[in-house]
Amino acid sequence: MSDDDSQQNFILGFLLALIALVIFFVIGIALWHKGHAAAPANARPAIAAAAAPAAPPAATVAEVTETVTVVIPDGASIRVANGVVNFYFASGSADLAPGAAEALAAVIKGVESGRKAVVSGFHDTTGDAAVNEQLAKKRADMVRDVLVGLGVPAAKVDLEKPAVTAGSGNNAEARRVEVKLVD
Repeated sequence: MSDDDSQQNFILGFLLALIALVIFFVIGIALWHKGHAAAPANARPAIAAAAAPAAPPAATVAEVTETVTVVIPDGASIRVANGVVNFYFASGSADLAPGAAEALAAVIKGVESGRKAVVSGFHDTTGDAAVNEQLAKKRADMVRDVLVGLGVPAAKVDLEKPAVTAGSGNNAEARRVEVKLVD
């Protein structure tokens, strides 16, 4: 009788594992499809010919009236609020979050109306400071390159190294690139 019980327990465990596998597979496909549907094919970064020289920040900041937030489970997200577009990055990554098209469109619209985009990279305080500095620059370069790749003139996108590159807030908020639209 104990052989029948152990065989039934094995079959029950196998069926539960199979059901869990199917559920995870379906969720994974749904998330993959959602991420690929949100990012347009033309949002791939292009290599910029040369970095534009940094200009001093202008006094006027453009106002973006809508707030858009896209949150991705691995820590990458985008937030547009109060005239600033923040691209948040997963730890150790310089990849833009899927769904960045809306935030990039807000920046492009601001540049088309005569403003300039000032891009600044920040990092968290975990890990090696020199590596974090390079990662903050790489993230800022990525945002600049994507904007230029989407047709924004390189002269309208300035990279500006902030005085303090270690971002404020928690680590997830600190790993960001800020894009300010200035007159």
